[in-house]
Amino acid sequence: MIDVVYFAWVRERVGLPKEQVETSATTVAGLIEELRAREERYQLAFSDMSAIRVALDQTLVDVDAPLAGAREVAFFPPMTGG
Repeated sequence: MIDVVYFAWVRERVGLPKEQVETSATTVAGLIEELRAREERYQLAFSDMSAIRVALDQTLVDVDAPLAGAREVAFFPPMTGG
């Protein structure tokens, strides 16, 4: 099991702030594919990966990062300065 956390518009599209996911994925990209296969709302949320950033245990990573040992994966839009 891994905790999956969604922020900002990703959370709005998925409809949940977080959930626990049983996964056989070995990478973030694999987890995203499993989520996309669940329901249309996940397909919509992950339709443009250039607009989503990923963190494993609060460390920014690329989508090809391995999931091994991670307790939490977070998905969020890029941060903008102000």
